[in-house]
Amino acid sequence: MGKFLQINPEDNVIVCLDPLNKGEKIALGDGREIEAVEDVPAGHKMAIKDIAEGENVVKYGYAIGHTTEAVEKGRWIHTHVLKTNLNGILTYTYNPDTDDIEKKESLMATEKKTFKGFVRKNGKVGIRNEIWIIPTVGCVNNIAQAIVRETNPDVKGSVDEVVTFTHNYGCSQTGDDQEHTRTILADLINHPNAGGVLVLGLGCENSNIDTLMPYIGEYDSDRVKFLVCQQSDDEIADGIKLVKELIETASHDEREEVDASNLVIGLKCGGSDGYSGITANPLVGRISDTIVKHGGTSILTEVPEMFGAETILMNRCKDEETFEKTVSMINGFKDYFTRQGEPIYENPSPGNKAGGITTLEDKSLGCTQKSGSFPVMNVMEYGERTDVKGLNLLCAPGNDLCAATALASSGAQIVLFTTGRGTPFACPVPTMKIASNPTIAQKKSNWIDFSAGRILEGNTFEELTEELFDKILRTASGEKLKSEIAGYHDMAIWKQGVTL
Repeated sequence: MGKFLQINPEDNVIVCLDPLNKGEKIALGDGREIEAVEDVPAGHKMAIKDIAEGENVVKYGYAIGHTTEAVEKGRWIHTHVLKTNLNGILTYTYNPDTDDIEKKESLMATEKKTFKGFVRKNGKVGIRNEIWIIPTVGCVNNIAQAIVRETNPDVKGSVDEVVTFTHNYGCSQTGDDQEHTRTILADLINHPNAGGVLVLGLGCENSNIDTLMPYIGEYDSDRVKFLVCQQSDDEIADGIKLVKELIETASHDEREEVDASNLVIGLKCGGSDGYSGITANPLVGRISDTIVKHGGTSILTEVPEMFGAETILMNRCKDEETFEKTVSMINGFKDYFTRQGEPIYENPSPGNKAGGITTLEDKSLGCTQKSGSFPVMNVMEYGERTDVKGLNLLCAPGNDLCAATALASSGAQIVLFTTGRGTPFACPVPTMKIASNPTIAQKKSNWIDFSAGRILEGNTFEELTEELFDKILRTASGEKLKSEIAGYHDMAIWKQGVTL
């Protein structure tokens, strides 16, 4: 890609792909020569024309904020001279490109590939055959972990492993906060990546097993077992016995060839840098389009990181009803911030800024590229499971663990996680780390599964899209990711209310 990139011809900044030293000159595509008047770090922006005080800075072809002072060409553009344009709850108008939406809808489910998955009794397809222990309340976390330690040596057949997803909730919660915990737990109990589930309760908690039953709905009694610790003389021995029964049942499951239309892929980014919107996120956007072309489902979340780019998604909504749901999701999340007395645009993070992202618009315009180009077919509330093929939007925060858990609970079998700074975590489903730059891919090779940073080194998006999609199919067929090999399993529920 060279030393710099002007993403859109309308941009008045470039992104420096390598550090640019004061006095160094670059030649733009239109023949102009620009001299850096100060050092510009890699991944950061440099002005390529004089920008007046209060004038918009344009990147990706959109304003990412305005200058707080006059900026001459060749200057470094970052937090010291750039401020967000975003402010408060807005009124939106639906302005779709109807022809493009119809054209894209006609391309959905027109391609065909397969992978080897586990077909469950309800028709859902899992890509793992794990035994999950789901605590109903944080009080039994240690018991769950003890049962995991005692039963993993008994894993056999097609069972991958026994895991538990510990959390701090299930009691002392009120209202929607408590409802969301129950919904997320029930979603995981019903997840197809689990060949068997032990629901482990204490007995006196608000979200006890009896209370959870309506949320769980119909279940296979051979695959879902329940244990109330206060009713047991030896809860660990009883838990071990139940998990061994689940292992025995699930061990006979076999992978079978299934259509790629059964794939549900979660889209997430974290620890983003100045390269994320240039390499990893647009690559994942192409993967989202590829999944949809194969009749599958992709899910985009991180609502606060849609702020500033939300109209792009809104105008891609398949119809006005979906548009109105998107508006409600965006403004509802802004209202959530203001109810807590917090500023709506308290973003990006320190790590984002160090990597070259300056304002929330800058971050969001890069973040939403993970959604690709297909229409938005559905909008989901937090904890809702989707049965709608194509691109879905999911209401959840930007926090990595909360958002990734929400994607898993909504039905995603895999989460694609793009990152410029690296992170080791894994949510309840396989979490594929996709690096935005070659440096972090090499430095944290024990975390990173795929490097989109190779785009900076000359690989094309077409090449890497084909390669990454093939890796996704192999992962869905059983190939382990780095976090799985390391034994990482994380879960986080979005805390929204009072703790009693």
